[in-house]
Amino acid sequence: MGDVNVFPKRVVIDPRQRVASVGLFNRAAAQSQYDITLTDMMMTPEGQLVELASVADPAARARVKTASSLLRWSPRRVTLASHDSQTIRIMARLAPDLPPGEYRTHFSAVAVPDLASENSIERAAGTNNANTVGVMIVPRFGISIPVILRVGETTLTAGLRDLAVTAEPGGRHAIRLTITREGTRSAFGDLTVTVTGTKSKVTEIKGIGVYTEVNQRTVLIPLDPALDPRLIARGARLTVTYTDDDFAPGKVIATQNFVVP
Repeated sequence: MGDVNVFPKRVVIDPRQRVASVGLFNRAAAQSQYDITLTDMMMTPEGQLVELASVADPAARARVKTASSLLRWSPRRVTLASHDSQTIRIMARLAPDLPPGEYRTHFSAVAVPDLASENSIERAAGTNNANTVGVMIVPRFGISIPVILRVGETTLTAGLRDLAVTAEPGGRHAIRLTITREGTRSAFGDLTVTVTGTKSKVTEIKGIGVYTEVNQRTVLIPLDPALDPRLIARGARLTVTYTDDDFAPGKVIATQNFVVP
Protein backbone atom coordinates (compact mmCIF):
# COMPACT_ATOMS: atom_id res chain seq x y z
CA MET A 1 0.00 0.00 0.00
CA GLY A 2 2.94 2.31 -0.64
CA ASP A 3 0.87 4.05 -3.32
CA VAL A 4 -1.76 5.46 -0.96
CA ASN A 5 -1.36 7.86 1.95
CA VAL A 6 -3.81 7.97 4.86
CA PHE A 7 -3.84 11.01 7.11
CA PRO A 8 -3.90 11.55 9.99
CA LYS A 9 -2.25 8.38 11.30
CA ARG A 10 -4.58 8.24 14.29
CA VAL A 11 -8.10 9.52 15.01
CA VAL A 12 -9.52 10.40 18.44
CA ILE A 13 -13.19 11.33 18.80
CA ASP A 14 -14.88 12.60 21.96
CA PRO A 15 -18.46 13.68 22.73
CA ARG A 16 -17.58 17.34 22.14
CA GLN A 17 -16.57 16.67 18.55
CA ARG A 18 -18.36 13.63 17.19
CA VAL A 19 -17.23 13.97 13.57
CA ALA A 20 -13.75 13.25 12.25
CA SER A 21 -12.18 13.25 8.79
CA VAL A 22 -9.67 10.88 7.26
CA GLY A 23 -7.96 11.74 3.99
CA LEU A 24 -6.80 9.34 1.29
CA PHE A 25 -4.25 10.35 -1.35
CA ASN A 26 -3.44 8.15 -4.35
CA ARG A 27 0.25 8.49 -5.19
CA ALA A 28 0.11 5.88 -7.94
CA ALA A 29 0.44 6.70 -11.62
CA ALA A 30 -2.89 4.97 -12.32
CA GLN A 31 -6.44 5.17 -11.03
CA SER A 32 -7.13 3.02 -7.96
CA GLN A 33 -10.23 1.94 -6.06
CA TYR A 34 -10.47 1.33 -2.32
CA ASP A 35 -12.99 -0.24 0.04
CA ILE A 36 -13.32 1.65 3.33
CA THR A 37 -14.01 -0.57 6.34
CA LEU A 38 -13.94 -0.51 10.14
CA THR A 39 -12.45 -3.60 11.79
CA ASP A 40 -12.18 -4.35 15.50
CA MET A 41 -8.69 -5.43 16.55
CA MET A 42 -7.03 -6.67 19.75
CA MET A 43 -3.52 -5.83 20.94
CA THR A 44 -1.31 -8.56 22.40
CA PRO A 45 1.25 -7.94 25.18
CA GLU A 46 3.92 -8.00 22.45
CA GLY A 47 2.23 -5.07 20.69
CA GLN A 48 0.83 -7.07 17.78
CA LEU A 49 -2.68 -6.37 16.48
CA VAL A 50 -4.95 -9.27 15.57
CA GLU A 51 -8.52 -9.24 14.28
CA LEU A 52 -10.90 -9.61 17.20
CA ALA A 53 -13.04 -12.03 15.20
CA SER A 54 -10.10 -14.47 15.14
CA VAL A 55 -9.65 -14.49 18.95
CA ALA A 56 -11.14 -17.64 20.45
CA ASP A 57 -10.68 -16.78 24.15
CA PRO A 58 -13.93 -15.18 25.42
CA ALA A 59 -12.14 -13.49 28.33
CA ALA A 60 -9.63 -11.85 25.98
CA ARG A 61 -12.40 -10.72 23.64
CA ALA A 62 -14.34 -9.21 26.54
CA ARG A 63 -11.43 -6.91 27.42
CA VAL A 64 -11.73 -5.07 24.10
CA LYS A 65 -14.23 -2.20 24.03
CA THR A 66 -15.14 -2.01 20.37
CA ALA A 67 -16.25 1.16 18.60
CA SER A 68 -17.34 -0.20 15.21
CA SER A 69 -21.02 -0.35 16.16
CA LEU A 70 -20.89 3.24 17.47
CA LEU A 71 -19.56 4.80 14.27
CA ARG A 72 -20.86 5.55 10.80
CA TRP A 73 -18.67 6.45 7.85
CA SER A 74 -19.07 7.64 4.31
CA PRO A 75 -18.27 6.94 1.53
CA ARG A 76 -17.54 3.21 1.82
CA ARG A 77 -15.83 2.85 -1.54
CA VAL A 78 -13.78 5.47 -3.36
CA THR A 79 -12.15 5.68 -6.77
CA LEU A 80 -9.14 7.95 -6.94
CA ALA A 81 -7.42 9.15 -10.05
CA SER A 82 -3.65 9.42 -10.00
CA HIS A 83 -2.56 12.00 -7.39
CA ASP A 84 -6.18 12.59 -6.39
CA SER A 85 -7.49 12.74 -2.82
CA GLN A 86 -10.73 11.98 -1.00
CA THR A 87 -12.05 12.76 2.48
CA ILE A 88 -13.86 10.09 4.47
CA ARG A 89 -16.22 11.29 7.22
CA ILE A 90 -16.55 9.30 10.43
CA MET A 91 -19.47 10.10 12.75
CA ALA A 92 -20.06 8.88 16.30
CA ARG A 93 -23.55 7.89 17.44
CA LEU A 94 -23.57 7.58 21.22
CA ALA A 95 -26.39 6.23 23.34
CA PRO A 96 -27.15 8.38 26.42
CA ASP A 97 -26.46 5.43 28.74
CA LEU A 98 -23.14 4.41 27.15
CA PRO A 99 -20.68 3.72 30.01
CA PRO A 100 -17.65 6.05 30.26
CA GLY A 101 -14.40 4.76 28.86
CA GLU A 102 -12.41 4.34 25.69
CA TYR A 103 -13.73 2.44 22.68
CA ARG A 104 -11.66 1.57 19.61
CA THR A 105 -11.82 0.22 16.10
CA HIS A 106 -9.50 0.43 13.07
CA PHE A 107 -10.16 2.33 9.86
CA SER A 108 -8.89 0.47 6.77
CA ALA A 109 -8.51 1.42 3.13
CA VAL A 110 -8.26 -1.82 1.17
CA ALA A 111 -7.30 -1.83 -2.50
CA VAL A 112 -9.88 -3.31 -4.87
CA PRO A 113 -7.96 -5.42 -7.41
CA ASP A 114 -8.43 -4.94 -11.13
CA LEU A 115 -9.47 -8.47 -12.06
CA ALA A 116 -9.02 -7.79 -15.76
CA SER A 117 -5.30 -7.27 -15.22
CA GLU A 118 -4.74 -10.12 -12.77
CA ASN A 119 -2.91 -13.25 -13.88
CA SER A 120 -4.12 -16.72 -13.07
CA ILE A 121 -1.62 -19.51 -12.45
CA GLU A 122 -2.51 -21.03 -15.82
CA ARG A 123 -2.06 -17.71 -17.66
CA ALA A 124 1.31 -17.15 -16.05
CA ALA A 125 2.38 -20.64 -17.11
CA GLY A 126 1.09 -20.13 -20.66
CA THR A 127 -1.48 -22.90 -20.32
CA ASN A 128 -4.64 -20.82 -20.11
CA ASN A 129 -7.52 -22.58 -21.84
CA ALA A 130 -11.14 -21.52 -22.11
CA ASN A 131 -12.23 -25.11 -21.52
CA THR A 132 -10.47 -25.53 -18.20
CA VAL A 133 -11.11 -24.34 -14.67
CA GLY A 134 -8.28 -22.13 -13.46
CA VAL A 135 -7.11 -20.66 -10.17
CA MET A 136 -6.62 -16.94 -9.74
CA ILE A 137 -4.79 -15.50 -6.73
CA VAL A 138 -5.91 -11.95 -6.05
CA PRO A 139 -4.10 -10.22 -3.17
CA ARG A 140 -5.87 -7.34 -1.44
CA PHE A 141 -3.57 -4.88 0.27
CA GLY A 142 -4.73 -2.48 2.95
CA ILE A 143 -3.56 0.19 5.35
CA SER A 144 -5.13 0.80 8.76
CA ILE A 145 -5.17 3.45 11.45
CA PRO A 146 -6.81 3.35 14.90
CA VAL A 147 -10.03 5.23 15.55
CA ILE A 148 -10.50 5.91 19.27
CA LEU A 149 -13.76 7.09 20.83
CA ARG A 150 -13.58 8.49 24.35
CA VAL A 151 -16.72 8.83 26.46
CA GLY A 152 -16.78 10.72 29.76
CA GLU A 153 -13.78 11.02 32.06
CA THR A 154 -10.87 8.64 31.44
CA THR A 155 -7.77 7.92 33.50
CA LEU A 156 -4.26 6.68 32.78
CA THR A 157 -1.23 5.72 34.84
CA ALA A 158 1.83 4.42 32.98
CA GLY A 159 5.19 3.09 34.08
CA LEU A 160 8.41 1.56 32.75
CA ARG A 161 10.12 -1.58 34.01
CA ASP A 162 12.42 -4.50 33.05
CA LEU A 163 14.83 -2.19 31.23
CA ALA A 164 17.82 -3.94 29.68
CA VAL A 165 20.34 -3.69 26.84
CA THR A 166 20.12 -6.85 24.72
CA ALA A 167 22.20 -8.36 21.93
CA GLU A 168 20.15 -8.97 18.80
CA PRO A 169 20.84 -11.20 15.76
CA GLY A 170 23.49 -9.82 13.44
CA GLY A 171 25.52 -8.34 16.26
CA ARG A 172 23.23 -5.37 16.79
CA HIS A 173 21.98 -4.15 20.17
CA ALA A 174 18.64 -2.90 21.39
CA ILE A 175 17.00 -1.64 24.55
CA ARG A 176 14.19 -3.87 25.73
CA LEU A 177 11.60 -2.62 28.20
CA THR A 178 8.03 -3.07 29.37
CA ILE A 179 5.45 -0.28 29.46
CA THR A 180 2.81 -0.78 32.14
CA ARG A 181 -0.64 0.79 31.93
CA GLU A 182 -3.55 1.19 34.34
CA GLY A 183 -6.82 3.08 33.97
CA THR A 184 -9.53 3.49 31.36
CA ARG A 185 -7.47 5.24 28.68
CA SER A 186 -4.80 3.93 26.32
CA ALA A 187 -1.25 5.27 26.37
CA PHE A 188 0.34 6.68 23.22
CA GLY A 189 3.61 8.53 22.88
CA ASP A 190 7.33 8.56 22.18
CA LEU A 191 10.10 6.68 24.00
CA THR A 192 13.42 8.50 24.33
CA VAL A 193 16.62 7.11 25.84
CA THR A 194 19.19 9.60 27.12
CA VAL A 195 22.34 9.54 29.19
CA THR A 196 21.17 10.07 32.76
CA GLY A 197 21.45 13.67 33.88
CA THR A 198 21.95 15.03 30.37
CA LYS A 199 20.00 15.67 27.18
CA SER A 200 22.38 13.50 25.18
CA LYS A 201 20.09 11.23 23.17
CA VAL A 202 20.99 7.57 22.79
CA THR A 203 17.94 6.50 20.76
CA GLU A 204 14.21 7.05 20.42
CA ILE A 205 11.12 5.49 18.90
CA LYS A 206 7.90 7.36 18.14
CA GLY A 207 4.22 6.46 18.24
CA ILE A 208 4.18 3.61 20.75
CA GLY A 209 0.71 2.74 22.03
CA VAL A 210 -0.61 0.49 24.78
CA TYR A 211 -4.33 -0.14 24.33
CA THR A 212 -6.81 -0.67 27.12
CA GLU A 213 -7.14 -4.45 26.69
CA VAL A 214 -3.55 -4.96 27.87
CA ASN A 215 -1.93 -3.76 31.08
CA GLN A 216 1.59 -4.03 29.72
CA ARG A 217 3.48 -4.14 26.42
CA THR A 218 7.02 -5.22 25.63
CA VAL A 219 8.96 -2.84 23.37
CA LEU A 220 12.29 -3.31 21.60
CA ILE A 221 14.14 -0.12 20.62
CA PRO A 222 16.93 -0.81 18.08
CA LEU A 223 20.25 0.96 18.60
CA ASP A 224 22.30 2.53 15.82
CA PRO A 225 25.34 0.30 15.11
CA ALA A 226 27.42 3.49 14.95
CA LEU A 227 26.48 4.40 18.53
CA ASP A 228 29.44 4.96 20.85
CA PRO A 229 29.67 1.58 22.67
CA ARG A 230 30.62 3.32 25.91
CA LEU A 231 27.03 4.63 26.16
CA ILE A 232 25.69 1.10 26.63
CA ALA A 233 28.67 -0.52 28.33
CA ARG A 234 28.45 -2.06 31.78
CA GLY A 235 27.86 0.62 34.39
CA ALA A 236 26.47 3.16 31.94
CA ARG A 237 23.56 5.14 33.36
CA LEU A 238 20.57 5.68 31.09
CA THR A 239 17.13 7.27 31.41
CA VAL A 240 14.06 6.23 29.45
CA THR A 241 11.24 8.77 29.10
CA TYR A 242 7.75 8.09 27.75
CA THR A 243 6.23 11.35 26.48
CA ASP A 244 2.54 11.69 25.68
CA ASP A 245 1.53 12.43 22.08
CA ASP A 246 -2.21 12.05 22.59
CA PHE A 247 -4.22 13.29 25.57
CA ALA A 248 -1.70 15.89 26.77
CA PRO A 249 1.02 16.18 24.10
CA GLY A 250 4.46 16.84 25.54
CA LYS A 251 3.63 15.64 29.06
CA VAL A 252 5.96 13.02 30.53
CA ILE A 253 3.77 10.08 31.50
CA ALA A 254 6.57 7.78 32.70
CA THR A 255 10.31 7.90 33.25
CA GLN A 256 12.83 5.40 34.60
CA ASN A 257 16.59 5.38 35.24
CA PHE A 258 18.67 2.23 34.96
CA VAL A 259 22.27 1.12 35.07
CA VAL A 260 23.49 -1.25 32.36
CA PRO A 261 24.55 -4.47 34.16
